[in-house]
Amino acid sequence: MQYFKKMPKREIAIKHTTILSAYILIVWGFYRGLFRLPEEVEEIVIKPLIWLTPVFYFLRKERAGLSSIGLTFKNLIPSVYFSIALGIIFAIEGFLVNIIKYKGIDFSANIGSTPLFLALFISLATAISEELTFRGYIFGRIWHASGNELVSNLITSFLWAMVHIPVSIFWWRLDLSASLGLLSLTTIFGIASAIIYARTKNIMAPILLHLFWEWPIILFR
Repeated sequence: MQYFKKMPKREIAIKHTTILSAYILIVWGFYRGLFRLPEEVEEIVIKPLIWLTPVFYFLRKERAGLSSIGLTFKNLIPSVYFSIALGIIFAIEGFLVNIIKYKGIDFSANIGSTPLFLALFISLATAISEELTFRGYIFGRIWHASGNELVSNLITSFLWAMVHIPVSIFWWRLDLSASLGLLSLTTIFGIASAIIYARTKNIMAPILLHLFWEWPIILFR
């Protein structure tokens, strides 16, 4: 497969993926627990620095191209179609959750005073950082090393869900049932995102899907 030809050797892929996963889980987890800056600073500045710096560092060490993490124009149109079709399901889910929780549509309860445009931009910044890291780098290299898409998807989605535990505890202060609901929704998205990335090999697909998914998460809390 042309996609895997651009990958590093399997041993290197496993090593770098393990280091990156442990780094994100530990460093980002501690950061969430110790600091709380404005969301726009966290998602637009801090997260890209913490998450994407090691991704591009490893890319440079591997001498792997940007296409190895899905940054390509190939399959761009199918990526948009796939993400919109699947994303509509997440968007509808978000509306239903909001209606059930607030007995009506009340976006202000979750967005607060943040302007809609800024809220969307924050979601886009979050999607870029998280999808490049998890689907583009971690999932792609685990899949390359294992040769099994399903196993790679489940491993990546599990790690993806674990990363969201600190924010549910330290930021949103969810109770147990709400936390389990959030982690379930997060895992489902992770699986769907990896599936659509595996079909397109273009990171734009999970990034756009993430935008649809981000709002159900916002409306859920």
